[in-house]
Amino acid sequence: MKRMKKKVTIHDIARMANVSAATVSRVLSNSDYPVSQSLREKILKIAAETNYVPNLLGKQLKKNTSTTIGVVVPSIVNPFYSSVILGIEQTARQRKYTVITCNSMHDPELESEYIRMLMEKQVKGLIIASIANDGGMFKQLADMGIHVIAIDQRVDAEGISKIDFDFVKGGQMATRHLIDKGHRRIAYLTARMDRPSRRSIFRGYQEAMKEAGLEPILVEANADDDHNPLSDFDTGRALARKLLAAKVQATAVFTCNDMLAIGVINELSSRNIRVPEEISVMGFDGIDVGQMIHPPLTTIKQPDYEMGKMACTMLLNMMNNENNHQFEIILQPKLIERQSVVSRGGHSETSGR
Repeated sequence: MKRMKKKVTIHDIARMANVSAATVSRVLSNSDYPVSQSLREKILKIAAETNYVPNLLGKQLKKNTSTTIGVVVPSIVNPFYSSVILGIEQTARQRKYTVITCNSMHDPELESEYIRMLMEKQVKGLIIASIANDGGMFKQLADMGIHVIAIDQRVDAEGISKIDFDFVKGGQMATRHLIDKGHRRIAYLTARMDRPSRRSIFRGYQEAMKEAGLEPILVEANADDDHNPLSDFDTGRALARKLLAAKVQATAVFTCNDMLAIGVINELSSRNIRVPEEISVMGFDGIDVGQMIHPPLTTIKQPDYEMGKMACTMLLNMMNNENNHQFEIILQPKLIERQSVVSRGGHSETSGR
């Protein structure tokens, strides 16, 4: 078995160059401390030849500073979170920060493990879409001086800032849109309602159905439907099968996210059920993939990329003492009309944003 090479340290380079570790440190950090040009070149050459990697964590600990932020999301498979992460990373890079991204895979215990790992790595800031909602853990982070911004999923804990979304309003808006199109048998298809966002969307759906005097039709995933919990697409297909088996004769389907809606459309199409002519389908998130499928998906837009940029900007401002006030921001939904919803009169929607 091949032995792993030991990582080269400043002390190793100092020994090879026959100088002190302090001198090596000054050269590698590009300090103004006077060192002869020949010695500087010698040290840099040794560092390059030995593939020396600086211990940035050590430097951060000495200076009590950190240029690393942590991000924890439930799934990097879902394009919604991928877009959030893109907004975070682009903003961080512009300000010379690095990002450690952790995928909790919808597992509360794994989420907690990642948070502990990030604490051990001395990050000073964390952006999290939490499914665990562990108030004790978040209080511990705040007590340690780690700035936390909760996004997407509401976290009930003191000492952290929040960028939330009006999921209830989004659920109302989607349902009212379907009602305005003449639908009366509207089913709400959802992954397990084990997180605030899904429960809030359902609440909005219920309120809109009640005000219209309509009976809610709920189709919720269970453990059998979530045979692949990392794929909302597969869950959408399973829920479509469950809906058809129930024979509730829904003319429209509203789902808790776009990937679920895409799975529903795929399953209906495989059974020769035309979307939207026989069953209209509406999503929630506004991911780019929604406009690439056939028919293009009508949805409620949640500003994913913008949420990531906003969260990162505010976190870095807090870390640099530019704004230490805790805040709570609630982003607003926007309806995107495409071709996956048809009026009961038979005329499909026109495309537009």
